[in-house]
Amino acid sequence: MDMNELLMRFKDRTPKVLGSESFSEYAILLPLIEVGDEIHVLFEVRSLNMRRQPGEICFPGGRIDRSDSNERAAALRETSEELGIAEKAITDIHPLDYIVSPFGTIIYPYVGKLNILFEDMHPNPAEVEEVFTAPLSYLREKEPELYNIKFRMEPEESFPYKQIPGGENYEWQARNMKEHFYYYEDKVIWGLTARVLNHFIKLL
Repeated sequence: MDMNELLMRFKDRTPKVLGSESFSEYAILLPLIEVGDEIHVLFEVRSLNMRRQPGEICFPGGRIDRSDSNERAAALRETSEELGIAEKAITDIHPLDYIVSPFGTIIYPYVGKLNILFEDMHPNPAEVEEVFTAPLSYLREKEPELYNIKFRMEPEESFPYKQIPGGENYEWQARNMKEHFYYYEDKVIWGLTARVLNHFIKLL
C-alpha cells in the first residue's frame, strides 16, 4: 500500500472514545427553571417500579436511540417524554463535559432552560415518581461531601502472567473515584447526578 494512500484513510476523521462501540451511550439534561425570581435546578425521582435504580434522584435523560440525530436530540427527546412537556419549551441547550464511566457507559450531559411553569409539567408516572427543584444559589453555597471509592484489578484465573514483565507481581494501576453527595431538605443527591451537578457549578 502506498504511504499517501494509507494516510488518506485518516483524513478528516472525527475521533471518538476508543472502544465506544461496546459502550452504552446516554444523554441527560440538567434543567434550569425559574421559580419566582430565582433560578432553580430541576430533579427527578425515578419511579419505584423501575427495574434499575428505583427511587434514586436523577436528571431527565436516557439511552440514545438510532432515531436520534445526535446526543443533544436524545437529551431533548428524553426530557420532553419524562416531564410531559413540548420539546420547544426547552431552550438554550449547551453541552457539558461527557463522562466515560468505569461501568461501560458514556454519558453526554447538557444544560438547558425550561420555559414552563413547574405546575404545568405532566411527568410520566411509568418513569418518574416525582419532580422537585432546588435553588441554584443554595446548591452553589453547599460544598458536596466527598467519599472515596477504590477499584480493584482482578484478572481472571487464566490470565497469562508469564507473558508480562513482573508476572503475578505486576503492579496494576488501580484507580479511585470520588463520590459526591448533596443534601437538600429530605433529598439525597449523589452518584452521577451529583457529579454532573458539581461539574456544572464549578463551570459557573
